[in-house]
Parts: sequence; structure tokens; C-alpha cells
Amino acid sequence: MTSIKHNLITAAVAFATLMAPTFATAAQLSSDAKTAIPKDVQQLIVVDYRAMQNSTAAMDLKDRVLPPELKRLETALKSSGLKVDQDADVLAFASFREQAGQGTRIVGIAQGQFHTREIMANFTKNKIKPNMVRNNSVYPMGSNGMSVVFLNQTTMVFGDREAVKEAMDARDGIISNFLANSDMVNDMAAVDSKAVWSLLDAKGTQTMMKGVLGDASQLADYDTVKNRMKSSRYTMDFQNGVKFDMAVVMSDTLTAATAATLLKGVSIMRKTAGSPLEKSALDQTTIDSNAGTLSVDYSSSDSQFASLLTSPLFQSVVK
Repeated sequence: MTSIKHNLITAAVAFATLMAPTFATAAQLSSDAKTAIPKDVQQLIVVDYRAMQNSTAAMDLKDRVLPPELKRLETALKSSGLKVDQDADVLAFASFREQAGQGTRIVGIAQGQFHTREIMANFTKNKIKPNMVRNNSVYPMGSNGMSVVFLNQTTMVFGDREAVKEAMDARDGIISNFLANSDMVNDMAAVDSKAVWSLLDAKGTQTMMKGVLGDASQLADYDTVKNRMKSSRYTMDFQNGVKFDMAVVMSDTLTAATAATLLKGVSIMRKTAGSPLEKSALDQTTIDSNAGTLSVDYSSSDSQFASLLTSPLFQSVVK
């Protein structure tokens, strides 16, 4: 499975074309949600779902860059008859490493006020029986191979059956959950006041940066840098235009400065080949480093952002 690691490439895509979204409210995960995420997270993406639905720019970006795995989960929600797309306030997607094997799985979590009594009555009416994982009732979600379990009236977990099972193992203490991942929990405090945010571990960060750098990732300097990437995070904001902020945590100050130099070089090359619109977008992007952290910040008006979505530069980065 390609996993959510590609998703930062998409939203960090945003970085190379350099753009992305943000809303005005905060997308925070509840304790129930955090305990249902296995510890070994490669990427976590959390979205204020209502804010996204109310933003044309956010929906345009999502339609263009959302990876197939996440589109499949979202489609399953909308076609399940659970009306989650109407009742959800926050959606989260976590890509995590399997307990057995080297692959990754993706689990989705929705927070809101769900009509669980009506939903359960509908399951009974349609003779839909759950698969029991200890005391957890895991229901098939339509004919798409997805499953869903309601932790309570405000939190539901969904995804492939095995992904949901591992999520329940994490919640029930059979395996370690997200709260035991101290690095990501600490990083989360820097971003979860935003309406769209994401965290990546070292491996996810390396994959994302390779996609962003393109041919520059073949340079010797990148080999020096990539193994010193510890984690990354980004936030997106659509309030008063479009704003994107990304931070990549390196092992030391020198490595962060080297990475910033590489990215500035990529920016200069793309300015040379880009259209006036693309050059303007890159001019509105700030690349810097400080205390071992590489930072990338971009902002624009809504209209500039809408035009940039169709530009050749954006299309080349999201492939």
C-alpha cells in the first residue's frame, strides 16, 4: 500500500508549488480518537471537515491532490448511508505500520454528534451483523470492504477490516497507541490549534522531501541531509487568503541550513522555467532555517491560489 506518506507529498506538494489551505477553527483530536491510533504512525492528517466543505479553495485542492487511498475512505463514508458527511465535525486519517510485516495501513476517525441509536436500528433492520473484536462491534460498511465501529456517540473508526482491528487493539491496550508516541504527541501541540494539520515521522518526511526536491534529491548534499530528518509538520489556513506553513525538524542546525539551501536552489530553477503566475507564487514563499528546523511558508490571495491549481508547475509536482 502506498500509504498516507504520499499525502504529505500532496500537501507538501503544496509546498513546492507552494501553497495550501487553512480555516479559522481548530481540528483537535479527542482522547478516544488518540487511543484508537496505533503508536507507529507514519503520517497523521487532521481536518476541520465542516470548514473544508464550506471552502471552495479547500475542496478544489482536495479534489486535485487527495491520494486514492483517502478518496476511497471518504467515498465509503458518503455512500455508507451513515450520513457521516453531514454529522462529522473533524476527520482524521492515520497511516501506521502493521504489527506483522513491513507494510502500512490507513485508518480513518470521525468526530461529531452521530445518531448512533438510529444507525444501530438501521443495522438491525437490514440484518447487518457485527464482527466482534472483544467488546467492540465492528460493522461492515456497505459492499466496499470497509468496516466501522462506534467508540461512543461522538467518535467512530473506519477503514479496512484489518486496519480497524489494529485500531481496536491500540484502544484496548493490546498494542501501544498514539499517546505512547511522545515525539508526535509533543509535535501535535504546535499544530492542533489549526483547522488543517499533519504530522510525519522520519521515514514519511524523507519520502515527502524527495518528492518535493525532484531531481535535486539525486545530489550528494541530499544524501547527507535525508538521514538527519527527524520529523515534519504542516498547517494550512484559508482565513484571509491562503496560507501554508511547514516545518521539518533536523538533527542539527547545519543540516537544516543545508536543506534550506537545496530548497532555495530548487525554487530558483522553477522560477526560471515557470510562468509569471508560478514565479509570483515562488516569490511569495519563504524558505529558512532556525535552530535545526527548516521552515517553508507561503501565502496568497484566494484568486491566485485558484489559478495556481491549474498551472503546469503544480501539475508537475502532484504527479
